[in-house]
Amino acid sequence: MSQPLPTNREGRYAQLAAAVLVGGSSSRMGSDKAALVHGGVSQLERTLSLVTPLAGEVLYVGGEGPRDVDPLARWVADPPGADCALRGLVGALAAARLPQVLVLAVDLPKLRPELLLALLAYPEADAVVPRTGDRTHPLCALYRREPVLEVARARLQAGELSLRGLLAAIDTAWLEGDDLEAIDPGGESLGNANTAADWRRLVGTG
Repeated sequence: MSQPLPTNREGRYAQLAAAVLVGGSSSRMGSDKAALVHGGVSQLERTLSLVTPLAGEVLYVGGEGPRDVDPLARWVADPPGADCALRGLVGALAAARLPQVLVLAVDLPKLRPELLLALLAYPEADAVVPRTGDRTHPLCALYRREPVLEVARARLQAGELSLRGLLAAIDTAWLEGDDLEAIDPGGESLGNANTAADWRRLVGTG
């Protein structure tokens, strides 16, 4: 692994923005994923708490508007386009003011800070993305803002909505195998809660 991005005096990565994606209908969950509560805090608050100590800029993207969460976090709307994950990614990259953007889905209740630090320390590429077997995790990944935004925006406008297709079109480095296992044994960090059953399994409730 390469050395992490340089930090400022507060310990934050000076060239890093972090964006939490909260859009989407949550139709399979049946309720707003960002508002799900575990350990006394909402999933959005928990995810923001992981990235606020790291990033020089913190965003949350999509949904119906600003929420009563971390005052350091700035809300931005999803851009026009199909209701899909690519639109949220484009919104995050377009709104960020810093050259590196850590993009996270809001539905990762077991996400570990060690995984985020590993993404920042990995060799530089347009995207650094975890991969488990044949499954990629583009919504827990680090992106170089300008080159990826150009490609992602063009694909969104063309109706080419696959995030896997986007990763194939840019310079992508994979965090996988022994490197990933060492920092996330069992792969819990990348377990996303799409349904109520997923949520109960991941957080161990009812």
